[in-house]
Amino acid sequence: QNWTRGMSYCLHSGSHADTGPIYVRENGKLHLVTQAAGSIPNVAPKTRPFRLFSRGFSVELCMNREDDKARRQRTDHFIFTYTREGNLRYSAKSLFSLVLGYISDNVDHIDSLIGFPEQIAEKLFSAAEARQKFTEPVTGLRALQKFTEAYGSLVLCSLCLRDRYLVISDKLEEIKSFRELTCLDLSCCKLGDEHELLEHLTKEALSSVKRLLLKDTSLSDAGLRRMTAPVRVLKRGLENLLVLDLSCNPKITDGGIGYLLSFKTLNCLDITGTGLKDVDAVVKRLQMRIGLVRSQVPLKEFDHSNCKTEGWAEQTVLQWEQAVMEATKTQDNLRSSTAALRFYGKTHRIEEAVKCRPVEADTKTSGSLQFYKEKVQNCHFPLKKEVAGSHELRNHKKRALAEPEKERTSKQKHLCLTVEDWDLLNTY
Repeated sequence: QNWTRGMSYCLHSGSHADTGPIYVRENGKLHLVTQAAGSIPNVAPKTRPFRLFSRGFSVELCMNREDDKARRQRTDHFIFTYTREGNLRYSAKSLFSLVLGYISDNVDHIDSLIGFPEQIAEKLFSAAEARQKFTEPVTGLRALQKFTEAYGSLVLCSLCLRDRYLVISDKLEEIKSFRELTCLDLSCCKLGDEHELLEHLTKEALSSVKRLLLKDTSLSDAGLRRMTAPVRVLKRGLENLLVLDLSCNPKITDGGIGYLLSFKTLNCLDITGTGLKDVDAVVKRLQMRIGLVRSQVPLKEFDHSNCKTEGWAEQTVLQWEQAVMEATKTQDNLRSSTAALRFYGKTHRIEEAVKCRPVEADTKTSGSLQFYKEKVQNCHFPLKKEVAGSHELRNHKKRALAEPEKERTSKQKHLCLTVEDWDLLNTY
């Protein structure tokens, strides 16, 4: 028979090591194969213990990655626990967790996640986040873009970067990769008018922003003009904005407020601490144009307590902040050493840059300038006199505002059709 020839060939090979008895099961019976003649006598199996390997033999399981230069042995595919007696016990992880860990280690090589189930994608994002894959300079950005392109607001729907200007400067491209944000807090970041992130606010990727907080960001009329240009002319950009905070920006004047009149859906506005000269005229203008009424009490929409970072990437933003904090700690240590050298006269004294503190609103002169839109109460059965009176009131307002309206429309035409405006729009 063929199997006896193969067996006899193995037995009569050059290996003379004692392998012990070899048994073969045939037709439900166990046969012993002898090394001398190759016969298969029907004998009962011996009772002495059989060892497949010698006593000193040991098996060591490891997992090596091709991109690992040190070829480190990995045992993260085991779960180690201890029994009550204190003995170490380990069990293998499930195949799903092993595959999930492997993909998260190579998440930057994924082509696309569009159409992938959200439940599995969230676990994959958490696994990559635990390995801090999104904090890496190049591969982290590439991996984060794959998730934001496929899942949008699930990755991050609200982002709070209040007083985190170092995170913005270090992770600007990662922040720009977030899509479909509904809330964005950039307060106390001193961005200025020419910052790239403020230009990114006018893109279609952030057209879903409904709550924008720009308190103490060193904005001026030029920054508001750039930020509202797509809305004023192209009817796109921040057209869905509901809450806007521009407080503590003293460079914003009465002319800059005119650019905000393009936000027709705006419900709450805070311009406390701005450089307004004629406050009463601005209040009337906001009320007549977009229906905003000045509030006598502080509004809860501007207390910054409701703005939080929410989404899958919440821990990722915290990891970015921790990395920045560690980098600043090293700089503080260098400063202490240079201070010691300066004390002993080994280095020249150099004036250090003073850290900017948030500008507090001066509410003594103009008071709080927070506006809200009143809810219109629908009357199902209006009286004829009230209707007639309302028509007369509307006609009177139209006649009273006829000349200012003509001047305003002419000015707005010139504002929208200037060469500078068209240069701005050509950049979008």
